[in-house]
Amino acid sequence: MTIKAKVAEDMKAAMRAKDSARLGAIRLLQAAIKQREVDERIELDDGQVIEAIEKMLKQRRDSITQYEAANRHDLADVEKFEVTVLKEYLPAALSDEEVDAILDSVIAETGAASIKDMSKVMAAIKPKVVGRADMGKISGLIKSKLAA
Repeated sequence: MTIKAKVAEDMKAAMRAKDSARLGAIRLLQAAIKQREVDERIELDDGQVIEAIEKMLKQRRDSITQYEAANRHDLADVEKFEVTVLKEYLPAALSDEEVDAILDSVIAETGAASIKDMSKVMAAIKPKVVGRADMGKISGLIKSKLAA
């Protein structure tokens, strides 16, 4: 089952259960998917849906930080709930050991020797870990491995 199909099924289930909070979060996701499909005139595959989810997660995390700084914990809680719902549609996260192994193999494949090769490594590793690891964390790992 594709992620889009799972979103549609979960939306129907949330409607039947009259779970308005969950339904709202799922509708936001479905609207983002449809908006991107209309804008780009394409049918999104799972990889592109994951990218959309990651973008939404980043927006939610930024909002949580701003709401908590402004002492608006009620709004931050809504965003946190949406984050938990969105995370359900992402593939299982990679462990630190798995990320390290993938990173070592990509560095070997690309022949990266210094920090100047970082963009080459990032381009090669992104398709392998998208949606399953934090790219900011991976960027830091690459810098530390290439600087050593």
